[in-house]
Amino acid sequence: MQTNFTAEQLTDPGNERANEILRACVHCGFCTATCPTYAVLGDELDSPRGRIYLIKDMLENDRPADEKTVKHLDRCLSCLACMTTCPSGVHYMHLIDHARVHVEKTYKRPLTDRLLRWVLAKILPYPSRFRMALRGAKLARPFRHLMPDPRLKAMLDMAPKHIPPVSRNDDAQVFPAQGGRRMRVALMTGCAQKALDTDINDATIRLLRRMGCEVVVAQGAGCCGALTHHMGKEAEAHGTAVKNIHAWMREISGEGLDAIVINTSGCGTTVKDYGHMFRNTELAGEAAQVAALAKDISEVLMQLDLPDGKQDLKVAYHAACSLQHGQQIKNHPKALLKRVGFEVVEPRDSHLCCGSAGTYNLLQPELSKKLKERKIKSLSAKTPDVVAAGNIGCMMQIGSGMDVPVVHTVELLDWATGGPKPPKLFSNRS
Repeated sequence: MQTNFTAEQLTDPGNERANEILRACVHCGFCTATCPTYAVLGDELDSPRGRIYLIKDMLENDRPADEKTVKHLDRCLSCLACMTTCPSGVHYMHLIDHARVHVEKTYKRPLTDRLLRWVLAKILPYPSRFRMALRGAKLARPFRHLMPDPRLKAMLDMAPKHIPPVSRNDDAQVFPAQGGRRMRVALMTGCAQKALDTDINDATIRLLRRMGCEVVVAQGAGCCGALTHHMGKEAEAHGTAVKNIHAWMREISGEGLDAIVINTSGCGTTVKDYGHMFRNTELAGEAAQVAALAKDISEVLMQLDLPDGKQDLKVAYHAACSLQHGQQIKNHPKALLKRVGFEVVEPRDSHLCCGSAGTYNLLQPELSKKLKERKIKSLSAKTPDVVAAGNIGCMMQIGSGMDVPVVHTVELLDWATGGPKPPKLFSNRS
C-alpha cells in the first residue's frame, strides 16, 4: 500500500511504525475471511482491510478522529485473527493500538461513553476495587431491567454467582520447588483474575512447584496494562507496565529468573510486547529483557516432564484469541491435556473469537453476545464434559452460557498430576 506521510509526521514513532505496517498491506482481503465482526456485520469497514483504510486516512491527514472512524475501530475485537491469516505479515496489532491512542487524544466521546471508560479503567485493573464492584453488581442485578443502557446491563451480568475469597497465594512471596529445583520463575498473578477466579493461580503454583519450579510472586507486580492499553489510554497502560518491569528486573538482577509465567493469555500478549511499547524510552533494554522472558504457562509446562495418564473426561478446548493469534501458541495446551490423559476435542471455527476481548463484552454487548452464542453453540456440539481455556475473559464469557463447567487448562493439568479436583467440576460456580 502506498503511503504519503510527511517527513515531519514520520518523526513520531507511532506514525513511523504505522507507515511500515501500512506499506506491508497489499489489499488482498484474506483478513476478511477470518474477521469475526465482518462475519457478523458484513460491512467492509468492519473488516481489518476497511479499518486499515480508515486509519491510513486519519493518520496521513493528521486529523482528529471522527464519529464514523471511531465507530468502526471500536467494533474491532483486537482478536488478531487477521494477523494469523495475513500472507504479507501486516502487524495489525501495532496499527490498531496506535490508532486507538490517536482516537483517545483527538476525539471527544459522548459523556456516558467517557464516564463508562473512566470507570472501567479505574476499577478493572485493581483487584480490591473490582471485587467491591462485583459485590455491588450482584446486589443491583435484580434491577437490571431498569437500566437504559445495555452496557450497564452487561456490567451487572458480568458478576459471577460466586465471588471467591481473597487468596493469600497472590501476595508477594516465594514458593519453594518440591524436590530438586529445576527452574526459578516469576508468576504474574494479574488483576481481574485475582477477583474473579483465585483457583487459577492456586493451581498454577501447585503444578509448577510439583514439576520442580521455585515460584516467585514479585513485590510490586500487578496489572499488565492491557485493559487500558486497548482503550487507547497510553499513559495509564505504560504506568502499570513500568511497575511490572521494575518488579521483575529486581528478581532478574537478584537470584535470576528462567521465565515470567503468565496464565492469562491476554496479559501474555501484552507483556511480550513490552519491548515494542518502550522501544524509544530509557527502559527499552529492560522492557525487551522482560518481554523475552515472558512465557505462557503452556510454554513452560512443555519444557517439564508432565506424566502420562488416563482421565475419563472429554475436554472441549477453547483457543483464546490472544493465545492462538496474539502469541501463535496453538498446540501446546492440547498436547499437554492429551499427555495427562484427557480426550480433547475442538469446536468448529475455533479461530473465531468468543466476544470477550478484554472490555469488549462491556463496551459492545450486542456484538459480543452474538459471538458468544456462536461459540457456545459450536462448543456444545462436541458434547464435552468440561470446557478448558487459557484466558479468564473467555472463561467468564463462555461460562455464563454453558451447561458444563468451564475451567482453566492449568486446573485440569494440576488435577491430573496430583492436585485437587477443580471446584467447578463439583458445581458450575461461574
